[in-house]
Amino acid sequence: MFYLARKRILCEVAGVADLVITISGLHGTGKSTYAKMLSNEFGIRHVSSGELFRKIAEEKGTSVERLTKMAEKDKEIDCLIDERTKKEAEKGSVVIDGLLAGWFAKPYADIKIYLKSPDEDRIRRIAKRDGVPYEEAERETLFRENAERKRFKKFYGINLDDTSIYDYVINTSLMTLESNLRCLKMFVQEYVSNRSEET
Repeated sequence: MFYLARKRILCEVAGVADLVITISGLHGTGKSTYAKMLSNEFGIRHVSSGELFRKIAEEKGTSVERLTKMAEKDKEIDCLIDERTKKEAEKGSVVIDGLLAGWFAKPYADIKIYLKSPDEDRIRRIAKRDGVPYEEAERETLFRENAERKRFKKFYGINLDDTSIYDYVINTSLMTLESNLRCLKMFVQEYVSNRSEET
């Protein structure tokens, strides 16, 4: 408790307290993992859109795959997640991870990060995380992403593969988790340092 409070005070002094960071990318690229780590590193909150989607599926007593099919017809499911993303970004002092986090938090985001990784690596991570065979993870992931591409284009006019809005893009398969974290941490620190010099 003391450690976290001390870290928060140091972050406030360093000018990180009001920072809004979004981390986007396809499933299995490490969004939640790196978001949690950056949240801990800088002593700010963490909000996960993916966890919220899984929670909604659980509350409805259905699978993520089934909820994805429902969301194709019911825009309200995505709206619940999108509105929460905007509200959390508006509050400040947060790392938000999610497929559309960069898009919907754009007016409030200081730094928009996009993670990418080859399909094989992504699906292997998902299979390990969910404790399912690779083939099952591949089928469900590719189905979900195909449905999301169509849905986001239809409802919002967003091309999920358009990375032009992001400030920093990194392939999480090229280096170790620790090396990737160092790169992300350095990018955030450099941004904060430059912002401080301008004010």
